[in-house]
Amino acid sequence: MSNKQEHTDVILIGAGMMSATLGSLLHELAPDWNVKLFEKLTMSGEESSNEWNNAGTGHSALCELNYTPEQEDGSVEIKKAVNINEQFQVSKQYWTYLVKNGVLKDPKDFIMPIPHMSFVEGKENVSYLKKRHEALSEHPLFQGMEYSENLEKLSEWIPLMTKDRKQEEPIAATKTDDGTDVNFGALTRELLDYLEERNVDMNYSSVVKSIKQRDDGLWEVKVHHLIGNKTKTYTANFVFIGAGGGSLPLLQKTGIPESKKVGGFPVGGLFLVCNNPDVIEQHHAKVYGKAKVGAPPMSVPHLDTRFIGNERTLLFGPFAGFSPKFLKTGSNMDLIGSVKPNNVMTMLAAGAKEMGLTKYLIEQLLLSEEERMDELREFIPDAKDEDWHIVVAGQRVQVIKDTDAGKGTLQFGTEVVKSSDGTIAALLGASPGASTAVHVMLGILKDCFPEEHDKWLPKIKEMVPSYGKKLSDHPELFKEVHAEAAETLELNKVLPTDAD
Repeated sequence: MSNKQEHTDVILIGAGMMSATLGSLLHELAPDWNVKLFEKLTMSGEESSNEWNNAGTGHSALCELNYTPEQEDGSVEIKKAVNINEQFQVSKQYWTYLVKNGVLKDPKDFIMPIPHMSFVEGKENVSYLKKRHEALSEHPLFQGMEYSENLEKLSEWIPLMTKDRKQEEPIAATKTDDGTDVNFGALTRELLDYLEERNVDMNYSSVVKSIKQRDDGLWEVKVHHLIGNKTKTYTANFVFIGAGGGSLPLLQKTGIPESKKVGGFPVGGLFLVCNNPDVIEQHHAKVYGKAKVGAPPMSVPHLDTRFIGNERTLLFGPFAGFSPKFLKTGSNMDLIGSVKPNNVMTMLAAGAKEMGLTKYLIEQLLLSEEERMDELREFIPDAKDEDWHIVVAGQRVQVIKDTDAGKGTLQFGTEVVKSSDGTIAALLGASPGASTAVHVMLGILKDCFPEEHDKWLPKIKEMVPSYGKKLSDHPELFKEVHAEAAETLELNKVLPTDAD
């Protein structure tokens, strides 16, 4: 086995949405840099970014109720929702730039317009949704959001959900026509195919065995190439770990202080998928409900129109599952292997604190097929068993770390861990994940390449006109970039009425 070292400027680990985004940004900003990517699977976009492994929601907090918690005084906090919306606007601006410059060919291949809706039942939930609507609709980024408790109006919006519904409890919904369905798998593949054409060195079937920093600051990455059965060591100035659930074990291999006292807990997902075209045609929206007590944010129930492989489909879920694997293609030893002397107390503390989550996961695992259908019938009262089948979605790893809130705190969302010298960074966590990839990667460029960043600034602002500004504080700029994105990404077009 050869172990000759080969030097490169940047190494990307994982062929998902995060590496595709960082790689494409670097290609625009530093086209002369040498970049290598390593992926253990045979092709790109096959794990967390795959269209069947995530919800495909362009997360902009238009419909996700977990981003707008009700406070003790009864008010609704919208700060997180605004922040996530801002971040998704950054992604849309960058994709607009890529389409206008021919990097991405046809926007319909990866993004489609679809109404985003929230739906609730029960007096308390209806009161909450009304307050949420009042709080959000006053904000520049959420204007145009409609609210209704009227069954006739709701039947126009969501006929499949109101048909044969017994009005035992009050119901309400909000609707925003500004929502999107994003095929992150297709987007990932198109970006990485483009980079491969531009001489970025793609290495599939390549497993990273070790990552360590030399005394001179360079990183040594030992990779076993399954094709040819050879192991090689590569050196790089900068390493990005964007391997989805596999990022935590790889981060731990680096030995950087920032990797200590960080753990992860895997949560799997299942979706019910509709196989009846007549039913699919009756629903034209992404409709999010309220999470059950103890459920992680990624388990908020939703009934989604999706566009996958140029066909419209309908999914409901997710139902939580448990596997000790950190990736669908991972090992049953992933969870046990991630417990180290430096994080064992963090993990134990989380276990003691998160009994609600544990109870929820056990209940979800014990659900029968009929019980899953009963949950679907809370959304579609006349749902028929024969019209739906189960699909196993992706694995997500919730970050656990010690924070000001206490030892072993479960972190919801996406988190960047980087070394103090800025030469290595890893992305951990789950939703809103891919939707905020551009914002997250621009943050890595700023923090990890401070000397180059000032030189890159004009180009960054060309790609993302709002860079460095909050669109919330610049409503006219928001209207401008929003209109350009809608036109370029063809988000003003009428939703197709057939599955072709």
